[in-house]
Amino acid sequence: MVDLMKCQLIVIGNGPVGHKFLETLVENNQSHQFDITVFGEEVLPAYDRVRLTAWFETRDASSLNMVSDGFYASNNIAVHYADKVVAIDRINKTVRSEKGIELAYDKIVLATGSYPFVPPVPGHDRDNCFVYRTIEDLQAITAASANATVGTVVGGGLLGLEAAKAIKDLGLKTHVVEFAPRLMAVQVDEGGGSLLRDKIENLGVSVHTEKNTRDIIDGDSCLHKMCFSDGEELETDLIVFSAGIRPQDTLGRQTELEIGERGGIVINDYCQTSDDDIYAIGEVALWEGRIFGLIAPGNSMAVAAAQHISQEGDNVFSGADMSTKLKLMGVDVASVGDAHGNTPGSLAYTYINQVEGIYKKIVISEDKKLLLGAVLVGDAEDYSNLLQFALNRMELPESPESLILPNVGGGAILGVDALPDTAVICSCNNVTKADLVSAVQAGAGTLGALKESTKAATGCGGCSALTTQLMNSELAKLGVEVNTDLCEHFPYTRQDLYTLIRVGKIQSFQELIEKHGCGLGCDICKPTAANIFAACWNDPIIEDQHQVLQDTNDYFLANMQKDGTYSVVPRIAGGEITPDKLIVLGEVAKKYDLYTKITGGQRVDLFGARSDQLPLIWKELIDAGFESGHAYGKSLRTVKSCVGSNWCRYGVQDAVGAAIKIENRYKGLRSPHKLKMAVSGCTRECAEAQSKDVGIIATEKGYNLYVCGNGGMKPRHADLFATDLDYDTLIKYIDRFFMFYIRTADRLQRTSVWMDNLEGGLKYLQAVVIDDKLKICKELENEMSHIVDTYQCEWNSTIQDPEKVRRFNHFVNSNKTDDNVVFVKERQQIRPVTDSERNHLIDVKETA
Repeated sequence: MVDLMKCQLIVIGNGPVGHKFLETLVENNQSHQFDITVFGEEVLPAYDRVRLTAWFETRDASSLNMVSDGFYASNNIAVHYADKVVAIDRINKTVRSEKGIELAYDKIVLATGSYPFVPPVPGHDRDNCFVYRTIEDLQAITAASANATVGTVVGGGLLGLEAAKAIKDLGLKTHVVEFAPRLMAVQVDEGGGSLLRDKIENLGVSVHTEKNTRDIIDGDSCLHKMCFSDGEELETDLIVFSAGIRPQDTLGRQTELEIGERGGIVINDYCQTSDDDIYAIGEVALWEGRIFGLIAPGNSMAVAAAQHISQEGDNVFSGADMSTKLKLMGVDVASVGDAHGNTPGSLAYTYINQVEGIYKKIVISEDKKLLLGAVLVGDAEDYSNLLQFALNRMELPESPESLILPNVGGGAILGVDALPDTAVICSCNNVTKADLVSAVQAGAGTLGALKESTKAATGCGGCSALTTQLMNSELAKLGVEVNTDLCEHFPYTRQDLYTLIRVGKIQSFQELIEKHGCGLGCDICKPTAANIFAACWNDPIIEDQHQVLQDTNDYFLANMQKDGTYSVVPRIAGGEITPDKLIVLGEVAKKYDLYTKITGGQRVDLFGARSDQLPLIWKELIDAGFESGHAYGKSLRTVKSCVGSNWCRYGVQDAVGAAIKIENRYKGLRSPHKLKMAVSGCTRECAEAQSKDVGIIATEKGYNLYVCGNGGMKPRHADLFATDLDYDTLIKYIDRFFMFYIRTADRLQRTSVWMDNLEGGLKYLQAVVIDDKLKICKELENEMSHIVDTYQCEWNSTIQDPEKVRRFNHFVNSNKTDDNVVFVKERQQIRPVTDSERNHLIDVKETA
């Protein structure tokens, strides 16, 4: 038996699954018993490959980092980055790395993952041919896209469609080439694949199925020409191969471990290989003839291996459910269990709604008792319900078709109390209902605490809603009231407070707290009330009674930057600006020595203004015809647009004209969180409308309306809300949507999160806004009309009032400034730091 106090443990592979293994040792308080060394091929610590495409949102690898600060040092873990292990000597029990490091081992964990399969097509290794696997791959694709106009993805599976989304967002005309007769052939059936293809093509991506690439040669109009075996050709500047994965089992082969017939290192239920001292986990491991290509099975293997090596716990790996739910290019797709109906005697129910683009199928047992599988395309709201029926072998209702048919009574919609304790709520981290219940009973009374103690909802995040429901249900059983109070001064939610203000026609915070609150108020309730007053009555926030409620940004009508200066952001509706106004911006920036930045919202931001300079700057801008851009407020920011039909040969509507009218209509609208909009002139989607709170895409018949998108930290594609709308109907629906959101959302809740938490989801929202289910649409329209009719530029009003201008003085009793305060600019221009500059900075730092 190995002396655990001296056990030399080597982990080969520093990806998500390898890191999960390390985390399990740490959580079980076993890491101190080992000398642990980790080798990783990449230069980065472990990062979240499930969210790989999110890198394009920030271009910052740290946003995907999975390693907490100090994790390695505090847990006796040595890490070697950019250094892969090239040899394992099982006789002498040593490993050797590419950089020549040689270490002895007692136990090894192979977490080498997989590598992308690139079809051995002549020309596959030409310039601008990539795979889609690492951050370095994404960086290379991004760099190449700068000199490309057409991009092609070879492979129409999960990762291939993610890659296609990325290429499209980089501004390239995008193609997907798939060998199989349909997209996502593993997950969806023919009917679902057909609808998925239609949806993807409607988004401006060309799909080519049943294509076998014969070779890749020089193109005539593009860098490459792809020649297919059926005689057709496709020209493209950039190619991304996403045609599947292969287990990275080279070390296993060299070490003569048992390898599967088609690759993969064979493991047992403890994840041991044919050598008891070597374990394999993740996509390199072959269990009962299967390679598992999802994160959840890899994490389960990591837990089993960690517990077996440390002799702490009795988890074994016994396979994994491969059901998936995701949003591909804004299209909901889900697959559960035996989606293709391969089980002998199985029966199927299918629902197709071509008008709304929805396909649903369930596969049930021959006796109609059990759900075996399901396919959902276009509407995946039923996924969690169907998954629990399948996983827990729960008996189906008398009419199984009620699970997928709309407006049919008698269906069984599961509540959390109906789930067995063994139900897996978080498949990424294998967290069961029993685990969550135990954690709540032990004191985890918030979602944050529950995440920390169980890891539920920390993977893909798809189980957050169900986890929250279960937590609240269990708290109620324990007699604990779920506190949704805004703060200690108001025993109400934000939605309650909005209703009290609106119905009671309350005009001031003093009146509000006297009637419905207590105390003096705080930094939570005061800005919230101020925001609601603005949304209801549109009184200027600069009025004395409202000014004292504002946070710093709203108080100064500018965003405070990290150095204490402020940004100046004038409105440039739709991105359209005259040469004269551009000149004014340049002159103001030079006069006040401001840093200028063209933003992704088609505006020019000016940074570095002192508070006492703000009225002076805005006076010049307003005299030139500019207005406040409200970049400081929880309000509408921008309505981004492409050039539309006025200039672009693909445009079918005047996107710029629509964006200008829409931005001028909703400018100044206060809401629970900031709002962003966009108008694209065709389905090529150059304005990226589907990542906005409200997105509009022109069609030949009018406009398609998308709602509740978000391009932020947790990106969410907007949902298609209504199609082929004329302009007046479009505006009517947006009016209603915004005012209903403002009525019902929580404090600081984005529309994307609001939608995810809205009971009934998209269908309910459509019923309220389109069908007037609650009979409030006239009220909502009137409320918006009041906001539009009473708009005023806050900065224009400010500079007209000398008393308000005095608020910005450096001293309360003088117009002078403090010469002792010096602002040092960190960024004069964008360029790489030279070696000499870097060395100088190091010398200065060491001297200091």
